[in-house]
Amino acid sequence: MSAESPELALLGRLRDQLQSVYFGNTRAVERLMTCLLARGHLLIEDVPGVGKTVLATALAKSIGGSFARVQCTPDLLPSDITGVTVFDRERNDFRFQPGPIFNNVIVADEVNRTTPRTQSALLEAMAEDTVTVDGVTRDLPAPFMVIATQNPYEFEGTYFLPENQLDRFLLRISLGYPAPSDEARVILKQPARTQLKQLEPVASAQEIASLQAAADEIHLDQSLVDYIIALATASRDHDDVQVGVSPRGALALAQAARATAMLDARDFCSPDDVVTNVLPVCAHRIISRTAMHEGDTGTARKIMQQILETVPVPA
Repeated sequence: MSAESPELALLGRLRDQLQSVYFGNTRAVERLMTCLLARGHLLIEDVPGVGKTVLATALAKSIGGSFARVQCTPDLLPSDITGVTVFDRERNDFRFQPGPIFNNVIVADEVNRTTPRTQSALLEAMAEDTVTVDGVTRDLPAPFMVIATQNPYEFEGTYFLPENQLDRFLLRISLGYPAPSDEARVILKQPARTQLKQLEPVASAQEIASLQAAADEIHLDQSLVDYIIALATASRDHDDVQVGVSPRGALALAQAARATAMLDARDFCSPDDVVTNVLPVCAHRIISRTAMHEGDTGTARKIMQQILETVPVPA
């Protein structure tokens, strides 16, 4: 892939804009862009105040499509996300009032503070790009992406995300605390109050769709396909794993590897493109037999790390 190609120039502008308001680690920005290129959904889990919402909102504002932010609370209803059918007195008929899910980018802030019933309203949208209300199925706009943030499960007033919903997220990442120099920049510049409000789109929805199509064309060698399947199989056969990586998880790993290669200006995948995505793509998809609680992500990550060190990497 040529360094002067329009696709890479567009990705460079998008990367620069995200980094202009998010002063944390650059890996988080790369993960976000990987998820976008791979047509996936992103789950950001971390303590409050480290920039989860800033990063998610920055991407939403950088794309020339529509976006909506939903603040998830315990009293949020499924219809508050999907929309509702109301009676129109002037027309003497029922009409559908679309909810915030009918946008290109959805920021679901603190998604684990709302009830499992409301969380389930996102399932069909994240899997099929459609929403069914009152028996009528409606298509969502393309591209479509959900960026959800959540606080750690140890925090009071949080609910566990169901396993089938976790499986809908391509990546699950943690931002961590910024370096002292970056934290000083946050204090001095306060980007969430200044630059974030002034962001303008650097890419249209059509351009993002073209980038996603280009990512699909990145070459994935058969040896890497076999490697991905070997990793998934090892997770299913592990003694401490009750539910291993699903075929959807294996496909997600392949999609993430292609997107990572594209961000690195290559038209082919390397083994490192797979390795670097194993933990954020696969760890939240397995269920350990000895996990301390449902939200124990540490045990799952350790298991996937063991598998990663055991399964031979293709030359």
